[in-house]
Amino acid sequence: MFIQTEATPNPATLKFLPGKVVLENGTAEFRSSAEAEKSPLAARLFDVPGVTGVYFGYDFITVSKNDAEWQHLKPAILGSIMEHFMSGQPVMGGGSAMAEATDEEGEFFEEGDETVVATIKELLETRVRPAVAQDGGDITFKGYKDGTVYLNMKGACAGCPSSTATLKHGVQNLLKHFVPEVQAVEAL
Repeated sequence: MFIQTEATPNPATLKFLPGKVVLENGTAEFRSSAEAEKSPLAARLFDVPGVTGVYFGYDFITVSKNDAEWQHLKPAILGSIMEHFMSGQPVMGGGSAMAEATDEEGEFFEEGDETVVATIKELLETRVRPAVAQDGGDITFKGYKDGTVYLNMKGACAGCPSSTATLKHGVQNLLKHFVPEVQAVEAL
């Protein structure tokens, strides 16, 4: 099994491409070893000292680290990913709901803003998320209130030094262009 790695804009996060589907549907993010208990693969990755976050996309895994050096962590992470896929275990534990299955829960917006929100979500889905996934992350809609769009940043995007620029100069400009009601974009 050959696993490719790619740098991300976040120096604390690397993207791993195992050459296999990681999650057929949705995404999953784990920020602690306790959360990782839902996934045999995430739990295995959190066993590597220095790992602070794991994110699964369709065909990639992003791993975030503390101040440890990648040259020391990368071999152990590659080994953990390879061992997992060779074991035949599922990526997500049996009976556990996908992390994004309830993504719409907790969303907020005013009654009457449904059309604006639908347009925002479509733009995020078709233009923003595919680009952000290339960098090993994800951005999802959380809310819209008084002209401000609230987004959740995941994977490599969470804690990335360039995430503010991505939000303000990329996503905000795109949404303002297509949705005149949008005045600002904020990360939650």
